[in-house]
Amino acid sequence: MKFYAAVILLFALTSPGLAKIFNRCSLAREMFRLGVPKSELPQWTCIAKHESSFNTAAIGPANTDGSHDYGIFQINSRYWCQPPNGGHSTNGCGVQCRDLLSDNISRSVSCARKVKSQQGWKAWAVWEKCSGKLPSIDDCFK
Repeated sequence: MKFYAAVILLFALTSPGLAKIFNRCSLAREMFRLGVPKSELPQWTCIAKHESSFNTAAIGPANTDGSHDYGIFQINSRYWCQPPNGGHSTNGCGVQCRDLLSDNISRSVSCARKVKSQQGWKAWAVWEKCSGKLPSIDDCFK
């Protein structure tokens, strides 16, 4: 019996936590709390919806260069975060890619805003789906 308890404890300590799945409004409120202007929230929530289905633990399949995209905004490991395998990265955000998988999205938001400041909204392949008229985010703050 002690053996099984030890195995369960070991599994619990080494297993990653469950991902947080936001919805449009919960993400908008959290991003606003983190300092993102309300005027940008429709675009950010659209990107998160289409990139990760609002899943903080999303890791995209390998890109053609072998990099992966991480987290709720699918931040690329070749340019913006250090991959867990120690692969080559310019690590523009100065973070470990695994840090972008956290339920605490502060690092993901900070990094995504840095990507946007340097490359614009078109850095996200889904931007075409998010560049037109989007629903107001005001209903999330009532």
